[in-house]
Amino acid sequence: MAVLKQNEKFDADSIREKVIGIASDMVMHDSGFHFHTTKAQLLYAPSGCMTVTTSDRQLVLPPFRMLWIPANEIHRVNFRNIVAYRSIYFDESYAKKYMSSSLRILHVNPLLKEIIERICFWEWSDLRSDQISLLNVFWDEISGAPEEKMELKIPQDWRFKKFSEEWTLRYAIPPMLKELAEKTGAVEKTISRIFKKETGLSYQEWRQQWRLQRSIELLVEGNSIGEVSHILDFSSDSAFIEFFKKQTGSTPLQYLIKHE
Repeated sequence: MAVLKQNEKFDADSIREKVIGIASDMVMHDSGFHFHTTKAQLLYAPSGCMTVTTSDRQLVLPPFRMLWIPANEIHRVNFRNIVAYRSIYFDESYAKKYMSSSLRILHVNPLLKEIIERICFWEWSDLRSDQISLLNVFWDEISGAPEEKMELKIPQDWRFKKFSEEWTLRYAIPPMLKELAEKTGAVEKTISRIFKKETGLSYQEWRQQWRLQRSIELLVEGNSIGEVSHILDFSSDSAFIEFFKKQTGSTPLQYLIKHE
């Protein structure tokens, strides 16, 4: 077991145990792009919200989602508020018996939450019989966990590299199409064609999906509907609520309660 301090270095690949759990309460964290050569990783936060960026997509992890990251998957973890960080590393040869080698966002039920917490705080050692029994329950629950589909493909075109870095780190809201055209020098039709080709969404749809991801982060961090509406440049609180309900089927409050 390791309780990490802020910015403390940790190398899972250097540890021989099959299952390694770590825990930390951190704020303003940026892991930088990295990958693990011999370990698959389960990433989860029982409180707070994390943003994970891979080579081509962005994912948001509120407390009801966890992320399975296979070995050798390049990724970056960011958050700016206080997050109860939980991470379990599994030896690749052990994990592949239970999980596919693909990135997956899964729903966390109360039992999984408790098991993850237990694993993150047990001592690193050869697995005891009681730990193996708990891991068997864990894998059973993982196999039946609903998969979440909320991800945002990141455009790879060189004209948007500078801007997509700002957007993925949440430094700036993606502008309206006309403004982006002025900033990049590309005509609106070209931007729309590139986004459709590289992300499967029109630019406006992509921008709305970005705002939805960011709104979930802000709500989980404790911001009010009024604050989220202002930060994300909605014309009014009711406009934000209507947008959120259209995207998720629930009002912001209903969405948070439903996933508690």
